[in-house]
Amino acid sequence: MVESSEQAIVPSSNQNNPLPEIESHFSNVLYDLSQQVQGAMEDLLKMINEIDVHSAEVTEEMERCRESALEKRKAIEEEKECFQKAAYAVLDVLNIGEGKREDQMFLENGTEY
Repeated sequence: MVESSEQAIVPSSNQNNPLPEIESHFSNVLYDLSQQVQGAMEDLLKMINEIDVHSAEVTEEMERCRESALEKRKAIEEEKECFQKAAYAVLDVLNIGEGKREDQMFLENGTEY
């Protein structure tokens, strides 16, 4: 029994120095991990570039819409002014016509209407 315990304690000749094998395995794992990280970073960079392109397109479209809205607002304001002028002209015509009728009624009836 003593002999078997001594065999367990004494390292075999194949396991004299497992450190290079561990270092090699660790180096491989680290390399694989760095390759995965590099691939992920490249994918992220592509996505960031796509986002930048789409963001610029959206910003340009927003600016075009803003300019279009301002042009429409200006056109509506001009149209509003034209309608107001036409309405005032109609009111003036009606007031002048009404004033003439009142003057005519005054002349016909004297001081009373």
